[in-house]
Amino acid sequence: MKRRALLQAAACLPLLAAPRVVRAENAKTLKFIPVSDLVVLDPVWTGARVTRNHGYLVFDTLYGLDETLTVQPQMAAGHTVESDGRRWTIRLRDGLRFHDNEPVRGRDVVASVKRFCARDGFGQSLLAVTDELSAPDDKTVEFRLKKPFPHLAQALAGSTADMPCIMPERLAMTDPFKQVTEMVGSGPFKFQPEEHVAGDRTVYERFAGYIPTGLGRTSFLAGPKIAHFDRIEWITIPDPATAAAALQAGEVDWWELPPNDLLATLARNPNLLMARSPMQTAIGIMRFNQLFPPFDNPAIRRALLGAVDQAAAMQAVAGTDRSLWHDGIGLFGPGSPLANDAGIEVMTAPRDYAAVRKALHDAGYGGERIVAMDVGDIPVLHAVSSVGLDELTRAGMNVDVQSMDFGTAIRRRSSRNAPDQGGWNVFCTLIDGTYNFTPGGTPPCKLVARWAG
Repeated sequence: MKRRALLQAAACLPLLAAPRVVRAENAKTLKFIPVSDLVVLDPVWTGARVTRNHGYLVFDTLYGLDETLTVQPQMAAGHTVESDGRRWTIRLRDGLRFHDNEPVRGRDVVASVKRFCARDGFGQSLLAVTDELSAPDDKTVEFRLKKPFPHLAQALAGSTADMPCIMPERLAMTDPFKQVTEMVGSGPFKFQPEEHVAGDRTVYERFAGYIPTGLGRTSFLAGPKIAHFDRIEWITIPDPATAAAALQAGEVDWWELPPNDLLATLARNPNLLMARSPMQTAIGIMRFNQLFPPFDNPAIRRALLGAVDQAAAMQAVAGTDRSLWHDGIGLFGPGSPLANDAGIEVMTAPRDYAAVRKALHDAGYGGERIVAMDVGDIPVLHAVSSVGLDELTRAGMNVDVQSMDFGTAIRRRSSRNAPDQGGWNVFCTLIDGTYNFTPGGTPPCKLVARWAG
């Protein structure tokens, strides 16, 4: 039984599986404990890991990244580039169908790409140089560009936090800033809305009409997506002790994110398998809301580089074992093609909070209240938040820490309201390192550090 394609976007955290996942080739159901409850279904509306993982079960993409971060055709059979790089013609492969058994047509792809690009930074860059995006026929999608855009396929391959899912035109026409809640996918599993119970479980059934690509081999987000189960059940168990007991009792098969304080105990159980993957990394970030004061001021954001202690954040997340994490990390994930430490000196020098307070004052910060979101129900996110927000306080900022569950944080961080009207100023989180290897995929306003396994 193969299971890596199910959770390719998971963090570089220990993944625990009971032997029943591998004990029988005829196993029909996988029972899985995700990092949090699935509160948002639309993988374009949010790049949250739990929603993105859900998205890759339910939807497919035109292109995918393999484990070398190379773009491979997925729903696309291939493409041609003409007119000195200003015209891309993408041919869809045969046999593509949605879960309502309607064929995937060019116009579905066009609408889906436009919706995705409206929310994704890399996609926005692509649309900015696009004169026309059309579907000449049901099997063809054509980009006519104002100037060459060599990374077009990469932009459509899921190389950022947002998922470029292909959905029916009628759903893809939904305002990209409003959530799609009807899940008619193009991928290997069908979402079962009648069995979805918020705070309890999410269920998927294998889609018999899905035909995997015949190109290449299964590798990260590329190659054939083979459904090895008839049914997948995501079971929400917020209490770690209860989750650990369920795993050891054989009531569930896989736990995405066990907390550090349980790892030693669980690792001693010979019936459990602990695994890490080089494709599952996590980079800590501190993200500022640049729409509102004080973080609309670049000088204030720049001054805070002197307050961030990468090592302290990673120790809070992953402990003192230096084999599990790295600091001294620049803009791109270690091991990625563009990884470098240019400019990192400002974050590796000894921390001087008096100097940071002076720099903030000189930049114009006058003690305004900072609304900071803290995810309290996921230990690693709470850990990175506790360190990051304490650093802001030590730097002299008036930090109002507002604790909430992960689902509330996902919805709130998409708000464009002012901080005193339900919005926010800052939050800390962990992002996947595999979505942090190009300028197009790099979230703004960071860094804290990288947790690696």
